[in-house]
Amino acid sequence: MRLAGEVLRTRRLRKTFESEGIPVRALRGVDLTVEAGEFVAITGPSGCGKSTLLNLVAGLDSPSDGEVVLAGIPLAERDENERARLRRAHIGIVFQFFNLLEDMDVLDNVALSAAIAGASRRQAETRARDLIDLLGLGDKASDMPAVLSGGQRQRLAIARALANEPTLLLADEPTGALDSEGGLEVLELFHRLHAGGQTILLVTHDQQVADGAGRIVAMRDGRLQGEHGRGLSAPSAPATARH
Repeated sequence: MRLAGEVLRTRRLRKTFESEGIPVRALRGVDLTVEAGEFVAITGPSGCGKSTLLNLVAGLDSPSDGEVVLAGIPLAERDENERARLRRAHIGIVFQFFNLLEDMDVLDNVALSAAIAGASRRQAETRARDLIDLLGLGDKASDMPAVLSGGQRQRLAIARALANEPTLLLADEPTGALDSEGGLEVLELFHRLHAGGQTILLVTHDQQVADGAGRIVAMRDGRLQGEHGRGLSAPSAPATARH
């Protein structure tokens, strides 16, 4: 589902975990806005809170404080089942380690995701065939994931994430498990999707991956440190992200 205007807003977002009885502040007041059609990369070292932020945006976890508004809907006002419905309607997620269904072939991996999103069996299969063709996997439709290369497995994971025509595509270190060739292949695919109007929020510790986005937001110690556009060498002075 494609929307115009603001797709995502977080305000004063905080998340604290308990680790062996000690509170760990993973997020310390994150303000972030993503507009329709943007390609935003959150970059920073491992452990800075990037994946925690993505989990809260997707409604997979709840914040300790603050709010997430997705497609104009505050997630805090929804229970777990309602958040799952919103996720199916608006979110596609690409994980670092693919999360494929290894006992299903390429076509069925994607068709199942489309069916879960509400498509009929025929619609799901048509959507799946269109996506695997788009992502260069049309000749692999009956192959099992185990025989695919790393880059092909991630392309399949992206096809699954796109099966519900998401408002917002989330990617958590999508090139982290790939070699350099597979990583470049997947990055080129993200550029193509963005050029086609897909809104993307990607997190990565790899500055080269982040540099492919239209807007880069630096993160450290659970806080956003500043942002800059593509082609600039350093973030601006410490500030919250665009409001």
